[in-house]
Amino acid sequence: MEPFEIRDCALVCFATGIRVQNLSELKEKLSVVDSSSIYHHFWGRLLQPQFTEPEYNNDFASWAWRALNEKALAEKLSMVNPAKFDSMEALRQELIEIIEIRLDETEIVPWAKVDQQFHFIKSQIVVLDTGRKVESPEKLKDVIPEFSRESIFYHFIDARRRTPHKEDDFSAWLRGFGDDFLDLRVRLASIDPYFSTLNHLREIIYKVFVEFFG
Repeated sequence: MEPFEIRDCALVCFATGIRVQNLSELKEKLSVVDSSSIYHHFWGRLLQPQFTEPEYNNDFASWAWRALNEKALAEKLSMVNPAKFDSMEALRQELIEIIEIRLDETEIVPWAKVDQQFHFIKSQIVVLDTGRKVESPEKLKDVIPEFSRESIFYHFIDARRRTPHKEDDFSAWLRGFGDDFLDLRVRLASIDPYFSTLNHLREIIYKVFVEFFG
């Protein structure tokens, strides 16, 4: 087996030029905006500085609450877990359906103030080679506490867009050892990365490795 190569990453953000003022426009633009923008508004905040604990888990929910004063809608949007969807297109449709239901319920389209438009942002992952390699699963366990937040994001979250089986990089690498680490892969697959900070996610992953190796 080839060694596990530890990568780091950085998030580069770009303005799409797409802005919306009300809930109807949000639904309209969600149907055409690049899927990388939807990905960013769900996952990107994990890599961006947060000075306060966000009340809602994604940018759409935060905007619905802060700018539209739509608390019930914000809570519904916040409950959407992108990790449960097989594709960004399926996630896109879920968001549109939730907004459509809200629009059908009200005769007045919720509007934001002029200075509280929603700006669609898209981002790109820049991968950085740390130069570090790990030869065995047990040694990987030992170095997980040293992983940066960005490494955790790249290997455990972003990996699900890249790997053939839509799994994290740890599981994809362990797959190469056959069934020896099947139980460890199952335990890693059971971790929901969305409702945790990256620091907490690192602790959870490390605990799974420690429990497996005893």
